[in-house]
Amino acid sequence: MNRKILLIEDDADICDLVAIYLRREGLLVDIAPDAEQGLDMFRRNDYDLLITDILLPRMDGLQLVERIRRDSDVPIIFMTNKKTSQDIVNGLRLGGDDYVTKPFEPEVLVARVLAGLRRYQAGRGKGKKEEGKLWEDGWLKVHTGRLEVFVDNKPTTLPAKELQLLLLLLEHPNQVFSVRQLYEKIWSLDGVSDERTVMVHIHHLRKKIERDAAKPAYIVTIRGFGYKFGDTGKRS
Repeated sequence: MNRKILLIEDDADICDLVAIYLRREGLLVDIAPDAEQGLDMFRRNDYDLLITDILLPRMDGLQLVERIRRDSDVPIIFMTNKKTSQDIVNGLRLGGDDYVTKPFEPEVLVARVLAGLRRYQAGRGKGKKEEGKLWEDGWLKVHTGRLEVFVDNKPTTLPAKELQLLLLLLEHPNQVFSVRQLYEKIWSLDGVSDERTVMVHIHHLRKKIERDAAKPAYIVTIRGFGYKFGDTGKRS
């Protein structure tokens, strides 16, 4: 079945160019010129991935993503000419999975789209196959098959990339992953590691699952090397 992409961008030339490259990969592409129309289309259709600019008329891309994340964990890629670290952090914090900055090579955006689709579908398939696996201690509980997370016995919803990071680290206890390795495994892109993307997701994951995010016990930093999962619980 062909995957369906929603592209939200007010520059018609960029829309045409991106759509051409995505359709060459056999993807179906719908286009919205502003965030409000894009939100309406998203709610009326099933999309496998969303691409949105940040600077949009009427409602910006950050507000759009914040609304979408209330109901959906579909992969979201920001396409923006804003290059400051804070702009990127804000987008990822609100639930964005990845980003490209303008001007960009269309092939790079396509690679990120295909990677996002692969990871999203792999996560869905894994949940169907591994129904019964459970990791828990007195604070954190994770059903790796059902993709359910409980913190202090309360269900906790994680954006797709945060959940994928947690599952990857949890399933390889005490194995140290570099930032580049995490980026390649979660975002499925080789040779274009972006430390900001990984570190922002780790930061927000810690805030949600750790007793004290300033002194993490689960997502542990190994200075000069990367991150590992501090395995103190039990598996069943």
